[in-house]
Amino acid sequence: MKHLTILCVVIFLLAACTANHSKKETKMILSNKEKAVELLTSIETGDPKPVSYINPKKYIQHNLMVGDGLEGFGEAMKQLPEGSAKAKVVRAFQDGDYVFTHTEYNFFGPKVGFDIFRFENEKIVEHWDNLQEIASKSASGRTQIDGPTQATDLDKTDANKALVEGFVGDVLKGANPGKITEYISTEKYHQHNPAVADGLGALGTALEAMAKAGTPMIYTKNYMILGEGDFVLTVSEGQFLGKPVAFYDLFRIERGKIVEHWDTIEEIPSKEKWKNNNGKF
Repeated sequence: MKHLTILCVVIFLLAACTANHSKKETKMILSNKEKAVELLTSIETGDPKPVSYINPKKYIQHNLMVGDGLEGFGEAMKQLPEGSAKAKVVRAFQDGDYVFTHTEYNFFGPKVGFDIFRFENEKIVEHWDNLQEIASKSASGRTQIDGPTQATDLDKTDANKALVEGFVGDVLKGANPGKITEYISTEKYHQHNPAVADGLGALGTALEAMAKAGTPMIYTKNYMILGEGDFVLTVSEGQFLGKPVAFYDLFRIERGKIVEHWDTIEEIPSKEKWKNNNGKF
């Protein structure tokens, strides 16, 4: 009986050790979202480990100022003055194989940007981004980066993406702009575009003023709609101030209406300036 008791204790201890080891292993397995955040943060910290999250044989780059592949990424990092780079990821979301982030940068000057990473077999194989300089003032008093950061209503992801898809077609691309109140809340609309004040009325006023000035904001094509819970990001092509641009718009939805908006607008450089041939989108 005594030997049986000892044997039971040994088996229990072995099981406990195995369970603890398994828990440690589980904790070490990072999600794709965590990998993307670590990679962006490494721009500031210089930690070389997150580079291993990139597939060295396949890394398609859509930042047209950066060369293709892992070599292009490394070369871009070398061009930064030592100690100058800052990268604070404020929001990170995941939609299937895609992770999209909202980050405050000092990257050749203060900027705010969205990054999108596509994963295959837990490795990053493709990257898109859109950067804009940080404005010193804003019409709403909000910054380009503040506001809620954590996704809620995860069960409404598909419905929220469908809502935003309708908004892009009807309002941004102009198929039926009169339906704007079906998409944007008339009671609460927090605006983070520095040129536009809060509220649906202020948005209408700003768009009208741009049109009268001959500088309308024109959306011609949508390429991507990604979402997690109440946050939805759209990637579109168009024109602003008479130049070809990429529009990245992040929306937050409450009870079936858009209540908050962040964006970046980046000019698409002429093709002779591109450092890769993958295109912006």
